[in-house]
Amino acid sequence: MARPTIVIALPTSESIAVCAELDAAGFEILPVEHPDELKAAMEGRAEPGLAILDGEIDIEVALEYEATLGGEERTVPMLTVVSPRAFERLAGQAGGHTGDEYFTRPYSADSIRWRVEAMCIRRETVDDGSGPILQGGEIERNAWGGRATTIAVFNPKGGVGKTTVATNLASVLQSRKDKSVLLIDADTVTGHVTTSLAIDSVRTVADSWRDEAEGGPSESMHDISSPHDSGMRVVALTDSPLHTDVLDPPRVAAAIEQARNQFDIIIVDLHPSYSTLNQAIFEVSDKILVPVTPDVPAVRAAVQLRDVAVNLGCRERLAMVINRANSGLSVEDMERTVGMPGLALIRSGGLLFVRAANEGRTVIEMFPKEKITADFDLLADKILGIPKLSPAPKVGFRLPTRSKEPARA
Repeated sequence: MARPTIVIALPTSESIAVCAELDAAGFEILPVEHPDELKAAMEGRAEPGLAILDGEIDIEVALEYEATLGGEERTVPMLTVVSPRAFERLAGQAGGHTGDEYFTRPYSADSIRWRVEAMCIRRETVDDGSGPILQGGEIERNAWGGRATTIAVFNPKGGVGKTTVATNLASVLQSRKDKSVLLIDADTVTGHVTTSLAIDSVRTVADSWRDEAEGGPSESMHDISSPHDSGMRVVALTDSPLHTDVLDPPRVAAAIEQARNQFDIIIVDLHPSYSTLNQAIFEVSDKILVPVTPDVPAVRAAVQLRDVAVNLGCRERLAMVINRANSGLSVEDMERTVGMPGLALIRSGGLLFVRAANEGRTVIEMFPKEKITADFDLLADKILGIPKLSPAPKVGFRLPTRSKEPARA
């Protein structure tokens, strides 16, 4: 099954690099400069999988492109590239194909490639060359009729409580919010979600795909996952950084997309790096939670992520979780410092986390009446769109500034 055709109607200065990147990724590309050229090129062709358009061209030309792609009955999603100012004006407008998205300038060809990968995955058209990736499967009775919310938990700095946030958020959503949850350990280097939850004899995604390549059955994330006492299901991509050769990033993203039909919430714990695997998962995530501790290295890492996310096309999906925030530090103060919206404060759990991990459980299960469990409860409410974060006392927090050297005589 060949990859779909991608229509590219961008200025020449951008089109050349984008065409080269998508061509190298195995897509059939169709660069055009005018709607008439697109119309002629589409005669006798199958419907393209996606169209990348310049959102700042004349409105009449834009309407011609849309009409050529099918008009009001259009099924071809469009990725419209605009300036940040135009994005603010256009993104809130209703109408259009439900799969349409915007992408802001400036951008790299690599970052737009990953957005294309994700959009094609959502349309169930991506293939890695080895056969169908998206398999049909029976949807569990307790699943939503639609798509699960997918939440990535990431910070480019380690030691900020990423896994703690992922596991306990998953637990509270499952046990207190009555949602079916899949927790994915996608940290292929130092991941320890399954060990902290005392899940033994784990079969990983890498194990399954290696068996499949040798003639075994095709298995979904749900099939591979293991049950935890909290009710959630847990799956790891691999048990060793030496066993990642089969974890093709687009295929991992596609498998996560498939799992949306079998769960209410999917939470993905990521390794602290900007790997191609992480970028593919960013693209299929509805929200990227960024745990940040109130110390200078963690704050600097979050600021870096905020800036990198612009080129990755996912800045609008970042949301900060202030971890170990017993100091009374307010969300507003951290938002101003980091430049990223905040969702919740999680106070330090101290020995509670150690005791829970020793039992293979989460703090939510073992200490349901502790204040830290209430913090995760509030975070879950924010994820689900249920009421506001309670106001916290405002305490200033600033990055230290370099003092000026005294003037020399």
